[in-house]
Amino acid sequence: MSTTTTSTTAPVRVIRRDGGASAFDATKIAVAMSKAFLAVEGDAAASSSRLHPLVEDLTAQVEAALLKHARPDTALHVEQIQDQVELVLMRGGHHKVARAYVLYREEHAKAREVAPAAAEFRVKDVDGELVPLDWDRVGVVVGEACADLADTSAGAVLAEVRRILYDGITVDELAVALVMAARALVETEPDYSYVAARLLLDQLRREVLTRVAGRPAEATGGQMSYADHFPAYVRLGIELDRLDPELAEFDVERLAAAIRPERDGKFDFLGAQTLYDRYFLHDHGTRYELPQAFFMRVAMGLALREDDREARAIEFYELLSSFDFMASTPTLFNSGTTRPQLSSCFLTTVDDDLQSIFQGYRNNALLAKFSGGLGNDWTPVRGMGAHIKGTNGESRGVVPFLKIANDTAVAVNQGGKRKGAACAYLETWHVDVEEFLDLRKNTGDDRRRTHDMNTANWVPDEFLRRVEADADWTLFSPDETPDLHDLYGTAFAERYRAYEAAADRGEVTVFKRVGAVDLWRRMLTVLFETGHPWITFKDPCNLRSPQQHVGVVHSSNLCTEITLNTSADEVAVCNLGSVNLANHVTANGVDAARLERTVRTAVRMLDNVIDINFYTIPEARRSNLRHRPIGLGLMGFTDALFVQRLVPGSPDAVEFADRSMEAISYHALSASADLARERGSYESFEGSLWSRGVLPIDSIALLAEARGGDLDVDASTTLDWDALREKVRGGMRNSNTMAIAPTATISNICGVGQSIEPLFRNLYVKSNMSGDFTVLNRHLVADLKALGLWDEAMVADLKYFDGSLAPINRVPDDLKALYATAFEVSSEWLIEAGSRRQKWIDQAQSLNLYIAAPNGRKLDAVYRLAWHKGLKTTYYLRSTAATSVEKSTLRGTDGKLNAVQPVAAPAAPPPTPIATVPTGGSDDALVCSVTDPDCEACQ
Repeated sequence: MSTTTTSTTAPVRVIRRDGGASAFDATKIAVAMSKAFLAVEGDAAASSSRLHPLVEDLTAQVEAALLKHARPDTALHVEQIQDQVELVLMRGGHHKVARAYVLYREEHAKAREVAPAAAEFRVKDVDGELVPLDWDRVGVVVGEACADLADTSAGAVLAEVRRILYDGITVDELAVALVMAARALVETEPDYSYVAARLLLDQLRREVLTRVAGRPAEATGGQMSYADHFPAYVRLGIELDRLDPELAEFDVERLAAAIRPERDGKFDFLGAQTLYDRYFLHDHGTRYELPQAFFMRVAMGLALREDDREARAIEFYELLSSFDFMASTPTLFNSGTTRPQLSSCFLTTVDDDLQSIFQGYRNNALLAKFSGGLGNDWTPVRGMGAHIKGTNGESRGVVPFLKIANDTAVAVNQGGKRKGAACAYLETWHVDVEEFLDLRKNTGDDRRRTHDMNTANWVPDEFLRRVEADADWTLFSPDETPDLHDLYGTAFAERYRAYEAAADRGEVTVFKRVGAVDLWRRMLTVLFETGHPWITFKDPCNLRSPQQHVGVVHSSNLCTEITLNTSADEVAVCNLGSVNLANHVTANGVDAARLERTVRTAVRMLDNVIDINFYTIPEARRSNLRHRPIGLGLMGFTDALFVQRLVPGSPDAVEFADRSMEAISYHALSASADLARERGSYESFEGSLWSRGVLPIDSIALLAEARGGDLDVDASTTLDWDALREKVRGGMRNSNTMAIAPTATISNICGVGQSIEPLFRNLYVKSNMSGDFTVLNRHLVADLKALGLWDEAMVADLKYFDGSLAPINRVPDDLKALYATAFEVSSEWLIEAGSRRQKWIDQAQSLNLYIAAPNGRKLDAVYRLAWHKGLKTTYYLRSTAATSVEKSTLRGTDGKLNAVQPVAAPAAPPPTPIATVPTGGSDDALVCSVTDPDCEACQ
């Protein structure tokens, strides 16, 4: 075999089952695979010329997967390596060989179980000394982790731990071993995810207390005192020049007394690991922030300008730590720090000159540096073939400039916390739109490709009318048609037709005439193939904008939920946070009083962001202070359906989407109006739709009028909107108040489903920047337990059927309907629910569309329906792969556990396949992974 040991900064170690270590050697994997093939295929394999290159290729795949996240001095357990060997064999279709390998491992695992266990273990402490393992403390910590979780067993976790211990294990490795032991049981009981999170918290406590105290220190949950720790934490953060010195002026003891330590137990493993990896403050990699200190720090940062700062900080803390509301990721990263860049999204417009274009790159870099997601409007840049007066040459079009924007987003990756991300928008009449459609393709001239940047079509109504009429469509260069960029509705249509007539008279030099249906078909085809450009609608965004009196919405943002004006002088900024709807419903419906309290406090928190914010460019500061937009959204929608037993894709679910969004809208607008009375209206209020008493529910009529009545939107209401209109007419604190973002990360923290997303699978592996995590629908598990159906066979069935209940005969039909997965719910229902929400929202929503077996006819029908239903934007098109979904083993693959080097994986039973979200490749390029870390950029 030519495969050799891979070298990294430090050698990768392999931990053997006896506790010893050796250097990673891929040739051993190749030998084991060769033996497996020989055992199954016998002499035929030995004499085959294909065996050597096949094993070499499979070994390379194993090695690449194992070392993908390798860091200096990474330690892999032999079980992890064997798990990956099985996975690669199964992916390659070598099922008989994989089965033989599984049986071999099972036999050896049973043999090891009956082997006598070592009587004593020693632990290597931080000074390198070997000391006896304090098994009593381990028992207390595991017992605390399992407390109040009825279907978990401390004994089961301890048994797993004992199987992977070895004499001389380090303190850090022991901490990881505890977490790994618990997470290995998640597939049988979802509450073990909470156990794993609490064990990770024990590891975090030791790390934090040691850093704050300046000496080795640890505490169990029962011994931990936030009252003692919190003041010392604030002092340390200020000394390290990370926390704002103004935090010391708070009554820190009063705030410490208000902390609720028991809420540390609310995190599941995915949420806890995500916080550990990316959110908690650290000093050169050593964390010094505990979960409740984290929430209180964020709350203090948001209360800095309040009159009674302590009372407001406690109010904000209660909202965050209860998971009733969660601020967006930049706010969580930076609130209370010396660089409080708290805003989520930034929208820019690039003018048609080099100075503006390169200023745009600079702005993108500065905005992305502190965790901002970017939406860039590139429509003004002249198209290919347009005349350049200064050089008497011809333009190469907008695409080469987009390549540089792409590379800027990659280079500025937000300090490693999450990837830099941007979305480029182009209007459908731009002469370069056909090249724009190809930006994400993997073929063609790579200098005219943007593999890392999102793209979106900014589609005027006139184009969709031409599609429906099967008429022609004309493409122009914006240097010859500059006013089209700022026009919308009837004014755009009239001016556009005038330019077409001018082109016919020879008065326009750069233009191209195409069939509207042909271009539409190509837009949908490329969307199917690459996932981009997304389809967003220019006219609804502008005709329903409260701020149309002072500007134009030229694009949306990175995640298509923000619709704010942009210009050369103003970079639009939005400040996001989301209500956890799952916490505001009971089996009987919405808890109206709790929802009102949450929304009113959340609006105040988001408004505070604007004044406290650290602005990296003056155009953003100017815009944000003048208009003061915020974007209150929601998450946990599907969880709320489950609590109420509402079937997704049903009239009842659509009605709940309508009524819940109506309540959020009502209270958000009322809260902003009340803040205006307390603090004053935003600067550009006069002349806005608000000042005329036109609310989002009323602006539907403006869109219907522009479309000649061609709009299919349910306009029903249930609350007292007349009284609110009068209140709003008197003043609003914020130009915009609502936007539903994807919440890809903050929903993980809260342990609920993303945003308004349908259930992806009932069991699958979720991947993000913190690793791979088992996701199991705990609502379903509770129902199956009640029916006596939750057992190992059910777990195996869920794995085999990729998390779908439909093919499992013993599951009742009512549960199959309630827990239908995203691809089992018609996209028409998602659009109808989106339409019902959109009527209440002054901005937009990140609406993904799921189509199990897409074709041109389906895509055409779905996106036309979205337009007719008045949606402002759509987001990703998600589809199942052309081939079967990827399978991977469950045990031993959950999470990266970045806290310390991974060690001994639990000795596992024969791994069973579990569905993993396809990541999009040559066979499934149309698929945007639901768990793709790149999708986390908004929240």
